[in-house]
Amino acid sequence: MRRLGELLLLPFVALAILAADQVTKSLVVAHLQPGQSIELAPWLTPVFVVTRVSNTGVAFGMLQGMSDILAVVTLFVVGMLLLYYRHLPPGQPLLRVALGFQLGGATGNLIDRLLRGLVVDFIDLNFWPMKNWPVSNVADICIVTGVILLALLMVWEQWQETRRQKALSVEEAG
Repeated sequence: MRRLGELLLLPFVALAILAADQVTKSLVVAHLQPGQSIELAPWLTPVFVVTRVSNTGVAFGMLQGMSDILAVVTLFVVGMLLLYYRHLPPGQPLLRVALGFQLGGATGNLIDRLLRGLVVDFIDLNFWPMKNWPVSNVADICIVTGVILLALLMVWEQWQETRRQKALSVEEAG
């Protein structure tokens, strides 16, 4: 039963993120015109406002107008994530969560590109040091979170391996 739970972790995380991403984007599209902003609550305004932005490129406004090519690249990345997922050994729940974040986010932005020809961004941060940060969306934040978690897991694994090697060296020397 534990193995089944672990196997379902990545798809569950990915689907939850995909749902949150698509619901929030649908609400923004339904209620805001491109470029329009709203404050959700006065106390949130110093942190963020909702601003509808259309993005035909990638992060930071790079590669604008290349949505078709980016859709193909994203399809490839999603395929690679799914292939990698099939080969994950048991006992790696945080790795599955990290990949779930990346898969859910990538799929969310891919759906936008396929259905709208662009990605809907709306999270407009107002606090330092993010004041001039590009407007993003749930998918973007989840992709970045997944990549950061994956990097931390890799550093942790390397640290653990170094400790094991040192312990073996001390054992052999003693």
